[in-house]
Amino acid sequence: MEEKLPMLALAYIGDAVYELYIRTLLVYKGFTDVDLLHHKAVARVKAEAQARALDMLEPFLTDEEKDIVRRGRNAKGGRGPRRQGVIDYRYSTGFEALLGHLFLGGNIDRLTELLRKTEIREGS
Repeated sequence: MEEKLPMLALAYIGDAVYELYIRTLLVYKGFTDVDLLHHKAVARVKAEAQARALDMLEPFLTDEEKDIVRRGRNAKGGRGPRRQGVIDYRYSTGFEALLGHLFLGGNIDRLTELLRKTEIREGS
């Protein structure tokens, strides 16, 4: 099914997947104050942080995954960046498209493997 979806639809799903992953990770790390959770989550899911996460993942991606990222990065449409630069926005869209592709394709083990590689251990 995910092969037939537009890249921006995959990115839309990937955005939700990543947001839920980060929120869950923060709670599991012991953060319980809602304001602090919100600020930490926002810092981790903004386009700049997602672009850095994708950069960390690049050496571990298969050719197929790199193609999904490229297609997501080059997808036309959507609202575009609000506060962040265009480059970070495009790379974050590629990152989200990859997550959406893996999630909808049922590749949860691979999705989890890649998400764990993005975890920033220092400073949470």
